[in-house]
Amino acid sequence: MELEDPLDPKRSRPIDVHRWSDHPEVAGFVDSIWEEHFGDYAAKEQVKSGAKAKRKHRDQLRVILLDLYVAWQTDPDLSIGVHLSANAWKTGSRYNALHLSKIIPDFVHRLSEVGLIQLSKGSFTAPGAATNRTARIRAEEPLKEMFREAKFGREHIWLVPDRECIILKNTDDLTGAKGREVPYEDDDRTISMRAVLQDYNKLLAQTFIDIPTYDQPFVERKVKTGRNAGEATKVPIATQENFVRRIFNRGSFDCGGRFFGGWWQHVDSEVRKRIHINDTPTIEIDYQALHVAVLSAEQGVVIEGDPYTLDQGLLPEMGAREQRASVKLLVLMAFNAKNRRAACLAFRQDQPTGSVEKSMKDAELSKVLDAFIEKNPHLAEALCSDRGIKLMNTDSRIAEFVIRRMTHSNVPVLCIHDSFVVDYTRSRLLV
Repeated sequence: MELEDPLDPKRSRPIDVHRWSDHPEVAGFVDSIWEEHFGDYAAKEQVKSGAKAKRKHRDQLRVILLDLYVAWQTDPDLSIGVHLSANAWKTGSRYNALHLSKIIPDFVHRLSEVGLIQLSKGSFTAPGAATNRTARIRAEEPLKEMFREAKFGREHIWLVPDRECIILKNTDDLTGAKGREVPYEDDDRTISMRAVLQDYNKLLAQTFIDIPTYDQPFVERKVKTGRNAGEATKVPIATQENFVRRIFNRGSFDCGGRFFGGWWQHVDSEVRKRIHINDTPTIEIDYQALHVAVLSAEQGVVIEGDPYTLDQGLLPEMGAREQRASVKLLVLMAFNAKNRRAACLAFRQDQPTGSVEKSMKDAELSKVLDAFIEKNPHLAEALCSDRGIKLMNTDSRIAEFVIRRMTHSNVPVLCIHDSFVVDYTRSRLLV
């Protein structure tokens, strides 16, 4: 069913094109939908001339239905972003391990026409939404009822293990969520990085990572920053979601490169304190002020104290803890920005509507940067110099060193960019 009112783009995620299951009940489930609604596609597939398709049409429908099922189990209101342009589906792409084809948009439209999904097309404008968004889909009640009666569960669905883990994007976005994936040719460097990640992901797949005090298979949390601030979201705690990737930016392996993936990156530090690895409590080793430390080391300066702790009262409406957090965020934004105006704008965009930070003027934020420079004069030239994305490449190489070393020792660590969660009995390996 195509919707007149768009699905909430803030309560969605991209389709996962690597969702799969060989469970016989899954096959039967897909077969029943295929035979009732997609029989004409079977005939087209048989008469089609030319090169043989890399993935059968029925199997491609399976991927869509499985991801709809996982989204429904995660949150019944969660929708999935999917491209409806045939040009977006390239079977030979390194980022498309199951070789999904341009038939996917047709299948999405058919599922909508027969009333199994809700479809909200892209290029719409709605409260809180920008134009030209990717289309979004969500299971409609008839499909939800089929999900409820299904004889398979989340435990029977997995993500194909040979999917690409070294991702190159064309964007400046540093969250790993946005931007177009860019094709590239492998060289010794990418092969080496992939080998490290493949070994790491194999270790994670063999590791039981859990929060034993939680009864539900998910963590409920509120978004703290950005336009979604204050909204509740659910973070699934599932071993199937532990796959980690490295995402590089600006079409260059010298920009970005941080490790993304794993539900532990999407929960608060207080929640991470409760994580157990293989039934053993953990500790989080935090390498604080890493970017400042790297820049200072380049100039031979030894940092004394916390570089982000400035005179109390600089931001009079905040307590000491809140002020430090704002100073740190603004400075990191300034490392990424090309000028102060851009840094201030990025800072405000990351704040929830109605907050003190959201209403701060450029002049007030500029005073904060001046105070930071007064305390750390050697960092003046690094601010507003577009250094952030290169600094993230540096910290990603540090993280790679840690991950390689710990994986070689068969010790799983959970990476949160500049900190690591590890079995407390092995914490000395990170100190």
